[in-house]
Amino acid sequence: MSTLSPEPVKPLLDGSLKNENEKKREIVRVSGLKKSFGSLEVLKGIDLSVREGEVVVIVGPSGTGKSTLLRCINLLTEPDAGHVWVDGAEITARGADVNKIRAKTGMVFQEFNLFNHLTALNNVAIGLKVVKKIPEEEARRRAMEELERVGLSSKASSYPAELSGGQKQRVAIARALAMDPRVMLFDEPTSALDPELIGEVLEVMKKLASEGMTMLVVSHEMGFAKEVADRIVFMEGGLIVEEGPPDVMFSAPKKARTKEFLGKIGAIHGGTVVA
Repeated sequence: MSTLSPEPVKPLLDGSLKNENEKKREIVRVSGLKKSFGSLEVLKGIDLSVREGEVVVIVGPSGTGKSTLLRCINLLTEPDAGHVWVDGAEITARGADVNKIRAKTGMVFQEFNLFNHLTALNNVAIGLKVVKKIPEEEARRRAMEELERVGLSSKASSYPAELSGGQKQRVAIARALAMDPRVMLFDEPTSALDPELIGEVLEVMKKLASEGMTMLVVSHEMGFAKEVADRIVFMEGGLIVEEGPPDVMFSAPKKARTKEFLGKIGAIHGGTVVA
């Protein structure tokens, strides 16, 4: 892929929120991103910017490219065209140190992807030891700190089979946080959970947002989006249809399709329904 210099970032928001966010460092930037699987064009030219401390929630119908976009940002899926920058470094540039740049992103998947033969503590510590080459004792200390951060220090010695779905996902979040990422990518982190377990994961995510963590979240949890997001991005058909602050997107979206989708999904998953 080419190594074109980043173009000037276009303003994404209106009013004071836009001005405040534009003063912050850009952590993720996506420009002209395209991806196809065979004859199916999943991403059709995505432009997106996420600044330090921002919480951006991506919503849209299934199959519209939301998860593919997240996977392209840390190059788990390689885009066909376009550019991605993470913390100022272009991960899509020819010759880029992909592993070094990828280490700046923490990824939390729909499924928990824990090692079943390792305890919660060791699931969190393994990346520190293998990837960051941190000594065993220090890795375990930092892993325990992250388990405490997500409210699971009492489960440090438990194996995944002994944990609930919500607890497993919180271990997965702790594992990602242990790598000290510049941005957290959440791909529908509550979709595989029983309804009564969703709240505990959302509370951890709310706490991270309050601590200033930069977050890009794919989710249908409209209550969470309304309460925590700085910006909502509505995607459909491989394109960004509309984006803006939650109060605008829920009460006065510009596009009829945005209003229709948010109204339906809000009625199902919670949050203010567009009038």
